[in-house]
Amino acid sequence: MGRRGLREILDDAAGGIFPPSDGTVTVVPQPSAREVGVMSFSAHAVVFTDEDPAWVREILAGVPGDPLAAPLCPPFLTAFAERTGRVVNNIDLVTVADRLPGGPPLPLERVEDPEHPRIARALRYRDGVRAWTTPGGVLALGRGVAGRWEAAIEVDAAARGRGVGRALAVSARHLLPEGEHIWAQQAPGNAPSVRAFQAAGYRPVGAEALLVAGRP
Repeated sequence: MGRRGLREILDDAAGGIFPPSDGTVTVVPQPSAREVGVMSFSAHAVVFTDEDPAWVREILAGVPGDPLAAPLCPPFLTAFAERTGRVVNNIDLVTVADRLPGGPPLPLERVEDPEHPRIARALRYRDGVRAWTTPGGVLALGRGVAGRWEAAIEVDAAARGRGVGRALAVSARHLLPEGEHIWAQQAPGNAPSVRAFQAAGYRPVGAEALLVAGRP
């Protein structure tokens, strides 16, 4: 893996080029002071932190069970959180999609209020957040981990089961700058969200746990 940073690894994964499935763990520097965590691919994990890589490997070596699972197991994540003074966020499925040309398939109204709940939440994890509403849902875009473009959607309870989530996820692909990919995280247990993003053309690439300052 050499001295490549997390952004280069993510860019490769977006294009279908993954780290070798050799059971190893790559430790890379934090992309920013905000971003600490673990990205797990097939039989290869990437830990992004400014902590000593020797400490990371020592703790991982002491995790019981399958070493391939160790980077996302509670013993390591708990020790990692204590070491960094952070809180483990959810372990998410991470998906990615290519940009689509043309306009989005939904009528979207830009949200200008920075205190809007979706914008306020997104700003904890992303920079340059923009949000739009449509009947039945909200879409937010911003630059998240390692500067990648990330999408988050929210569907009103009364609008669920009508394809609004899928249409919002597709809309995010139309709102990207030229040459970019769009990333999205879904809680594995949130089956409607997982289905919506995959129906919108988002490809699973791995799993991710972020360590955040304060409450997630």
